[in-house]
Amino acid sequence: MRRLVIVVCVVGIAGMIVASIADDNGVALTFGLVTAAAVLCQIVATAVAAPVSPDEAQGARVEALVQELVESGADEGSVRRLVAEATLLGPQQERSRPG
Repeated sequence: MRRLVIVVCVVGIAGMIVASIADDNGVALTFGLVTAAAVLCQIVATAVAAPVSPDEAQGARVEALVQELVESGADEGSVRRLVAEATLLGPQQERSRPG
């Protein structure tokens, strides 16, 4: 959807420029309104979209690793606390990552 909006915006801007050069204000206004409507639709679609759910496959892999550590002798409570702390650390790492 985002790519479609970008294409509509690029075509809309080009259309506004060409129509302005051709001194056709009605066409320029039409291209502008279509471009604005596409952007507005993108904003609304983003606002009402369901949040991304956690990856269940990743959760199953983490649980399997926890079980593997517990079976090898690690304290389950300690392992689960470690996972909880690592989960909190993950979003901080994403924010501080340069680029």
